Amino acid sequence: MTPVHVVVPDGLDDPARPSGGNAYDRRVCSELGRMGWRVRLHEVPGSWPHPDAAALAALAGVVERLPDDAVVLLDGLVASTAPDVLVPQARRLRLVVLVHMPLGHRPADDGAGDARMRERTVLSVADAVVTTSAWTRRRLLELYQLPPDRVHVAEPGVDAADLATGTATGEALLCVAAVTFDKGHDVLLDALATMTDLSWRCVCVGSLERDPAFVEALRHSLDGGLGERVCFAGPRTGADLDRTYSAADVMVLASRAETYSMVVIEALARGLPVVATDVGGLPEALGHDIAAMRPGLLVPPEDSAALGAALRDWLSDAELREELRRRARERRKSLSRWSTTTSVIAGVLAGASR
Repeated sequence: MTPVHVVVPDGLDDPARPSGGNAYDRRVCSELGRMGWRVRLHEVPGSWPHPDAAALAALAGVVERLPDDAVVLLDGLVASTAPDVLVPQARRLRLVVLVHMPLGHRPADDGAGDARMRERTVLSVADAVVTTSAWTRRRLLELYQLPPDRVHVAEPGVDAADLATGTATGEALLCVAAVTFDKGHDVLLDALATMTDLSWRCVCVGSLERDPAFVEALRHSLDGGLGERVCFAGPRTGADLDRTYSAADVMVLASRAETYSMVVIEALARGLPVVATDVGGLPEALGHDIAAMRPGLLVPPEDSAALGAALRDWLSDAELREELRRRARERRKSLSRWSTTTSVIAGVLAGASR
């Protein structure tokens, strides 16, 4: 069996810190093992992607112990921040970087200049780069002028799931996302505040620990009358998350940035339509049904009025709800599985090992 060393931030299986990136990494490791790869997982402690000296030393300790010509798959949260550690190892190791979100995706005048420099340096010496959406691939090529033949796309897969039961009136709204500024929960609450004349409830599932100040500001905004209708439930995984999806009618995301959004395809796998912002790779995840129609509604980012109007349409128009549900059930049939994702990555790793 071919060995592959997978380097990720620590906490990959921490139920208090679920994320799309962790779920992707974990599933790929499992599927690679099923395909015959000998997976050696290395979890590196530190506050990635903002490592301190101790975190960088821990990463150096991992990679310096690897044998010459080892194939190494590195999560971009680790790799893109550590050129001083990885560039000296690039000649003796076969480095493949898995980029979930380009760390330099923000404008250079928004504090991303240094992040871009470090990320460009690492990706330029990698044998290959794997992205999780076509949008991410395009963004990396725009930012860093990498050789196109070294940048690949392995979209996330999704497991088959039962159709959600939901409600007759479509009033069960669900948002699954870590509660951070990038996920736009403030925009979501502003949109919901325009619909207090309608019947609805919204469950927000996701970590409350990544941006405590932002979470506290959101809790204060609930004092305006939304507190009884909006629930910040914290992270849910496994059967708890399955039950949450099953009880929902529609997925709502107000994200300011997304590379793909695994929760979109998890919703579609259950026949749930999606109301979300038109950002990054999210439209790729939403996709189309067999008639080339969207199984949901897309609105501009940071536009609470547009999001509120879309949700009002959903709640007020029974025919629209039924049509979007039909499209979601059709889109459900074309979703890719994790075996497809991992086959792409296995091909990239095999190419890097030559």
